[in-house]
Amino acid sequence: MSILHIDTSARLTGSNTRIIGQYLVNELNAGVVHRDLAVNPLPPISAQDLMGVHGSSDDQRDSLHSHLALSDQLIQELKDADTLVIGAAMYNFGIPASLKQWIDAICRAGVSFKYTEQGPVGLLNIKRAFIITATGGTPVGSDMDFASDYLAHICNFIGVKEVVHIDAGGSKGSPEQIIESGKLQIDSFLENEQTNEDLAVA
Repeated sequence: MSILHIDTSARLTGSNTRIIGQYLVNELNAGVVHRDLAVNPLPPISAQDLMGVHGSSDDQRDSLHSHLALSDQLIQELKDADTLVIGAAMYNFGIPASLKQWIDAICRAGVSFKYTEQGPVGLLNIKRAFIITATGGTPVGSDMDFASDYLAHICNFIGVKEVVHIDAGGSKGSPEQIIESGKLQIDSFLENEQTNEDLAVA
C-alpha cells in the first residue's frame, strides 16, 4: 500500500483534520507522500497559463512549462498511490482555496480523466480515498456542506474506486470529542475491512 496524504488546514497545531489524518496514516502503516498545501501552497498561476495547462498549447513560455511540470508531478503522486487521504478544513462552507488550486492542477482531460460517449471516466485507478472534513459547526453532509460531497465527486471523477467520509464536524462537541469520534470512525472502518478480507480468504 502507498498513501498520498493531503493537508489543507491553516491551523498548523491542534487541527482536527491534521490530528485525525495522521492517526489514519499511522493506522494504515504504509509508505506516505505528504503534501501540505497550507505550509507549501502551489505557486500562483496566470489565466493564460491555466488555459494552457488545460488545453492543447504549443506555447514555449517558461511559466507554462513550469506549471505543466508541476501538474505532471502532482498527477504522478496520485498514480503512485492506491490510497488518498485528504484533510479538508471547511472555510465559508467550502474547501480551502489551496485545495481547489490542487484540484485544478490534477484534473486534466486525457491525463487524469477522459471523455467518452457515456460521460467522463477517471484514469487514475486509485483504490480508495478518505475524506476527513472538519467544520466550525456546519453539519457534515448537510445542505450547508459544499465541501465533502464536492471532494467525493472529484475523487470519483479522476478514478477513485471507493470514497470513505470521516466526519470531524464541529457540531459533534469539544475538539477532544471530535477527534475521538474521528478515530473511532477510522477504527470501525478498518476493523470491518479486515473482517471482510478474512472472510474472503476463509
